[in-house]
Amino acid sequence: MTEERMALIELVEKQADGDLVREMLAFAAERIMEAEVEVRTGATKGARTPLREVQRNGYRDRDWDTRAGRIAREIPKLRKGSYFPSFLEPRRTAEKALVAVIQEAYVHGVSTRSVDDLVKAMGAGGMSKSQVSRLCAEIDERVNAFLSRPLEGAWPYLWLDATYLKVRESGRIVSRAVIVAVAVNEDGKREVLGVATGPSEAETFWTEFLRSLADRGLRGVKLVIADDHKGLRAAARRVFNATHQRCRVHWMRNALAHAPAKQRSAVAAMLKTIFAQETKADAEAQWETVADALREKIEKLGIFMDVFRDDVLAYMDFPREHWAQIASTNPLERVNREIKRRADVIGIFPNDDAIIRLVGALMLETNDEWTVARRYMSLETLARVTDNPTVRLPAVAT
Repeated sequence: MTEERMALIELVEKQADGDLVREMLAFAAERIMEAEVEVRTGATKGARTPLREVQRNGYRDRDWDTRAGRIAREIPKLRKGSYFPSFLEPRRTAEKALVAVIQEAYVHGVSTRSVDDLVKAMGAGGMSKSQVSRLCAEIDERVNAFLSRPLEGAWPYLWLDATYLKVRESGRIVSRAVIVAVAVNEDGKREVLGVATGPSEAETFWTEFLRSLADRGLRGVKLVIADDHKGLRAAARRVFNATHQRCRVHWMRNALAHAPAKQRSAVAAMLKTIFAQETKADAEAQWETVADALREKIEKLGIFMDVFRDDVLAYMDFPREHWAQIASTNPLERVNREIKRRADVIGIFPNDDAIIRLVGALMLETNDEWTVARRYMSLETLARVTDNPTVRLPAVAT
């Protein structure tokens, strides 16, 4: 008889109460995790074999809420990549938020036909406003706690990006800017810091949002990476005294819009030679060469390049190892796609609170996934841009 079967028999022989159910679930969860990790690593725990693909790296604590109660679990960690148990449903909170917002839109009478169909499928057509409010309260508590949590340590790089969603306001449907802030801390980990909504992207809006991050403890920001949003550059300088990096990808699109369609491929190839340089000095020299060459045939593009050189090449003042991540807002592209995908289900949000509820829940779970993933940047390279040059290595490397 195997050790696993003996352990299971011992559990069954215990008193049949809630503790027994939890222990059986805990036992089953442990076996599932071991089996899944064994597949990921290519070897059983502790085995020495040339077939092993990755090493284990200790455990992290995670509570598992079940119908039998909360069960404390130790989830295995890997040295490369990340592992999340299949039975823990990492997207559960976001799905609850989506359902809550759908029902709220339905109750407020701003839903589309697709939302009507979803509400009927869920059997929620008869829900009252008070029932919907109670449904939303649980999610709002978690989301608000996440979005208002204290921020500690230094955060050298801050990414900001805006997407636009439709919301009902005073009987009209308007477009609302939804801002997401992501940063890397001195431990090399990415985190979602905040979410905000506003009627525009004016300087007052950006200043208020950035000050709210500073009030929660955001410090040590050296570079703000964003598109050319109105007022952002001045707000970032005023609040954090930070350099502004204009998203290189968005700038390229804007630049190519100045070129005739038949010449865009050639112009794009010329512009890419700037970013292929090894140093900022070489990139600046190549920028001038390309600008002068284009100015002769496309004067507007030459003028456009003259205006934005410093903003687009700002990332080159930082460690070369970071250039791929800090040159653009691409690290937020996946986040924005997920927001849009969920928002398309809603169509029109009933109010700003509903936007924060759904987007905040998505960001909370995105943040959880990043927490268990490998470092976004190494400690050694980050030490060169933080005020504290001491490299802090953890007890167990990750």
